[in-house]
Amino acid sequence: MKLVRQRKRIAFTEETLRIVAVADTHGLPHPALGERITEAAPHQIFHAGDVGDRGVLDMLEAFAPVTAVRGNIDGHAPDLPDLVTIDIANENGILLKILLVHIAVYGPKLRADIARVAHAEDASLVVCGHSHVPFAAHDRGVTVFNPGSVGPRRFHLPIVLGVIDVGAKGVSVRHVDCETGRLWTPKTQTTSSG
Repeated sequence: MKLVRQRKRIAFTEETLRIVAVADTHGLPHPALGERITEAAPHQIFHAGDVGDRGVLDMLEAFAPVTAVRGNIDGHAPDLPDLVTIDIANENGILLKILLVHIAVYGPKLRADIARVAHAEDASLVVCGHSHVPFAAHDRGVTVFNPGSVGPRRFHLPIVLGVIDVGAKGVSVRHVDCETGRLWTPKTQTTSSG
């Protein structure tokens, strides 16, 4: 099956462009998602697939323009592309190229096919979903950001969303706990010797 690709340009004039990234809503976004999006005050929203119900995208559109890709459960959404290359630009030109895709990693590593697309598109950030595992990593010369899931809880995984800030001084990513609104970071593992 041939992948459906799109290109998009997002221009901004503020000092920083804020993007809320979500994934894996499975048609049932967390009840506090709207409150968290309001708190983040994004200029754009990215949905990294497994939308589950078109109404989810309509709900997100009430907060900010939405760019979404099809996930593996979204076969019923022929209007959604499989990949979107997004040029983020200000008055000085393109600051960042982002590749938005549902499945991008195998474990903690960027899949070779996605790495090839990211390099061909000169994308330095891949935003993905699928695993429901929130993380930010650097692999194959590309930063990979999974915002986690804001849909139904899976196993013991947190319900989180991502925030991406893009400005002339650089890019930052972080996770926000959808239930509490607090910054989310993985718990530190401690070991004892002796």
